[in-house]
Amino acid sequence: MNPLAADLDHILDHTRPLWDELRGGRLFITGGTGFFGCWLMESFLWANDRLNLKSDATILTRSPDSFRDKVPHLARHEAVTVLQGDVRTFGFPSGTFSHVIHAAGESSQNLDETQLTRMLDTIVGGTRHTLEFALQAHVKKFLFTSSGAVYGKQPTDVESISEDDSTEWHLPDRIDLASIYREGKRLSEMECKVFGQTNDLETKIARCFAFVGPYLPLNAQFAIGNFIRDGLAGGPIQVKGDGTPQRSYLYAADLAIWLWIFLFHGQSCRPYNTGSGQAVSIADLANTVAKRIDPPVKVEIHRTPQAGQKAERYIPSVKRAQSELGLQTWVGLEEAIDRTILWHGRKQER
Repeated sequence: MNPLAADLDHILDHTRPLWDELRGGRLFITGGTGFFGCWLMESFLWANDRLNLKSDATILTRSPDSFRDKVPHLARHEAVTVLQGDVRTFGFPSGTFSHVIHAAGESSQNLDETQLTRMLDTIVGGTRHTLEFALQAHVKKFLFTSSGAVYGKQPTDVESISEDDSTEWHLPDRIDLASIYREGKRLSEMECKVFGQTNDLETKIARCFAFVGPYLPLNAQFAIGNFIRDGLAGGPIQVKGDGTPQRSYLYAADLAIWLWIFLFHGQSCRPYNTGSGQAVSIADLANTVAKRIDPPVKVEIHRTPQAGQKAERYIPSVKRAQSELGLQTWVGLEEAIDRTILWHGRKQER
């Protein structure tokens, strides 16, 4: 039995009427082997099999062998075609496709300052190349997973960032990794808007914040993943800073619901913040994870907060997604952490 069955049923329960649009269609996904991609593939194949959609999906990856090793049940499914290639240069598969989800792109945490050109080219050039493929394949709907990083640094007195807020809050005094990643995502959004407004292509934009769930890497730049890693190893959970920054986390199954609804029903060329609006400090997050581990573990916070200093924040306003598309957070943070711990714990036992 699929260990994600309950989550996948949850996704299907909230998206069931939408899938008829993809019946008999062809889906193309870049970034299909990452955190987002695995959840999109899990939920697509779950719906495809249970609703007898007779659809298929082509997944672009630089390493088909790694994909097959990581998720053999997805890679070997009869409805899946694995295409080897780089998002900037891949050869266009033949025939027409109905939908594209472009979820590929370099993280700013994965590169050093000698690789900025590759980062920018992967983000912007990869988006343009995928849009060009969408036009050739007569795609009708295209979803781009952008980032909340496009807003720049959130002022400490702004409770949550809305899609209408200024992106000029923080202008870096040098060309650094954070600004390159941000500008790459902003340029890619512009590419999507230009292609969408000048062609018969609906381009949807999801500005993604922070998430938790199965498939989240535990050894990357994600604080919550690192906390779960430390906890599963017996602790202590290490907080490198002072624990005051504020974040919010949307569970992966809810994320999948949001992304599918954006693709099918989102307004073209209109960005939607994607995440939870419920803020939590990094210290409280670490302590919450520590208490959910069995047995509970200790937390070590390396720095002491400075008196009078306001906490740094990275919290989206999700009112647009809620009011226009009826989206919400169905799985709370503690339950999301429990499900993630359980999944990774089972994986370690294999």
